[in-house]
Amino acid sequence: MDLDVFVSAHRAEWDRLEELLHRRRRLTGAEADELVTLYQRTATHLSQVQSSAPDPALTGRLTALVARARSAVTGPRTASWRDAGRFFVAGFPAAVYRSRHWWVPTTLLSVVITALIAWWIGTHPEVQASIGAPDELREMTRPGGQYESYYSSHPASSFAAQVWTNNAQATAICLAFGAFLGIPVLWVLFQNLLNLGIGIGLMESAGRLDIFLGLLLPHGLLELTAVFVAAGTGLRLGWTVIDPGPRSRRTALAEEGRAAIGMAIGLAAVLFVSGVIEGFVTPSGLPTWARVTIGVVAELAFLAYVYVLGGRAAKAGETGDVGAADRAAEVPTAA
Repeated sequence: MDLDVFVSAHRAEWDRLEELLHRRRRLTGAEADELVTLYQRTATHLSQVQSSAPDPALTGRLTALVARARSAVTGPRTASWRDAGRFFVAGFPAAVYRSRHWWVPTTLLSVVITALIAWWIGTHPEVQASIGAPDELREMTRPGGQYESYYSSHPASSFAAQVWTNNAQATAICLAFGAFLGIPVLWVLFQNLLNLGIGIGLMESAGRLDIFLGLLLPHGLLELTAVFVAAGTGLRLGWTVIDPGPRSRRTALAEEGRAAIGMAIGLAAVLFVSGVIEGFVTPSGLPTWARVTIGVVAELAFLAYVYVLGGRAAKAGETGDVGAADRAAEVPTAA
């Protein structure tokens, strides 16, 4: 490509596009059509320059011109309640559904690891002794001890807010740092499994496992599911760095990263529900069967939400990413 000839042939179109973009008055119908046409032509010119004669100055000018024209053509867009409704009805459950091949195995493996940790601690007194002195362990596991009083040691509203904040931070770490090959995700997940395994093991050795599970299951089913979903999604994001598939690594990370950020918002809402259950139901005077039933119903409702609404939305093409109008355009390249 002869760059000077190319510039001479198309400079008038670029100048005209620049003029239309600087118009302070409202464009007429003919001018709006002309703006769209010039925007499309200039985008093609940019692609040709990048592919055949990548001059930095000209590429910079055309890139800025195309970006401004695209903004003018598509128009500014503000979020609305409709967007929020679409997110919770389609976007979020579809994103969770699409990542099920990661978080379901993560859940199953985590349950097995927790059971092994609990068995190891519960059947080995020397391991228990490394956790705390005998008096400390008795204080933790006795009736009204630390494991039981934990859920009623603060007012329900403040306790629910504290629990929600801590769990939301854990899920956000899993989702935000998954791109680091999933290593931070594995660390956060292991810490949660270790704490859970220690509690189960110590209460089992004290013969009070039923009490512990009666306190854990009402909120823990939904809470742990949210953590496992976040961990599985974070690991999937880390794998995208290694194997982006047919997409470019940059495009794949951008798409999966945006979906992960959306999932962080959705999971915060899920954890809010589990936090309310933990703050108001777990320490309540309801019988154990009633509290556990509430937890099971909440868990089944979430799974139905993901597999019914999410499955339907995913089959319709929903990915959990932002809409096409909110994504940056990918400039085509000439063959």
